[in-house]
Formats: sequence, C-alpha cells, structure tokens
Amino acid sequence: MAGASHYVLPRPEFDKPVKLLIVVAPYYKDIADELIAGAKAEIEAAGGTWDLVEVPGALEVPTAIGIAARMSNFDGYVALGCVIRGETTHYDTVCNDSSRALTLLGLQGLCIGNGILTVENHEQAAVRAEAMGQNKGGGAAAAALHLIALSRKWGRASKGVGFTGEILLAREGNGQTNA
Repeated sequence: MAGASHYVLPRPEFDKPVKLLIVVAPYYKDIADELIAGAKAEIEAAGGTWDLVEVPGALEVPTAIGIAARMSNFDGYVALGCVIRGETTHYDTVCNDSSRALTLLGLQGLCIGNGILTVENHEQAAVRAEAMGQNKGGGAAAAALHLIALSRKWGRASKGVGFTGEILLAREGNGQTNA
C-alpha cells in the first residue's frame, strides 16, 4: 500500500553511552553512503558513538559482526548493504543467508539492526536508502538501539545463581560459618 503510514517507536534514552559498529557492504556505493548517513544520524541523535567497517558483500556482514562480538566491546551492530535481484538464483541465496545469519546472531543475544536492502532494482534501493526519505539505514540503527535498551533493562536485574546474601546471613545468624 503506497503512502501508508506506520508507527515508529520513540527513540530510546540511555543513562550510559552506547557504542555501535556499523558493518556495511558498499557494493552499490551510492546506496551504501545513504544508508550509512541515516544510521550515523540516528546513533548520534541517541547520544551514541559508532565505528564503521566495510566488507566485500552482504554475506560477509554477519561474519564481521560475529567476529566483532567475540573480539571487541560494542553494545550493538547495524548491518547495511543492498542486494538487487539479478538473472540468477544468487539473489535468493544472498538475501536468505545473510538475513538468516543475522537472525541467528540476534538469537544469541546480539543487538542487531538489519538494514540490508533486498530489492528488484536500483530505483527501489535509492528510495529506501535516502536518509531524508524512507531512511532504512536510520531504521536499522533505531532497531539496534531499541534492542540495546532492552538488553540493558533486563540485564541489570540481579538474578543470582546458587547461594544468595540472605542465605549467608541466615547461616551467620545460626552460628555457622562458611570456612
């Protein structure tokens, strides 16, 4: 439905700064540049910082995020790129496998916004990427920011495993020691 409006969640607020990694496949450089501009603006508007890395293609984006998650200290990730349908089934493989890999990383607890466009032609990509238009790069950054806010909200709760302070205090009150 053309021109349909949709609800956009309010931008999350953070009491401690957030740092995101933008991973982009700049195969279509003009599209990638617009996606990056939108993502950077959204992260900065939330008071966050970002680093940017480029990878050869959409299939390498999840791998780069996985490496960064193991070896660095980012709060979240923004996956950017563009896959335009061609004459072969390669399009389906790249779209499905990059999306599936990002989803699996997310299910492992990583906060990822997926801004890899999957379109029929360059014109569709340009409309979706434009930072002053549909701004799918900004939308992907917003998704990552919302997931970071959720992980911070739920990650702060202290759910101890094993003995708790109350049990230790009860033991001490009964003359028992932990030695």
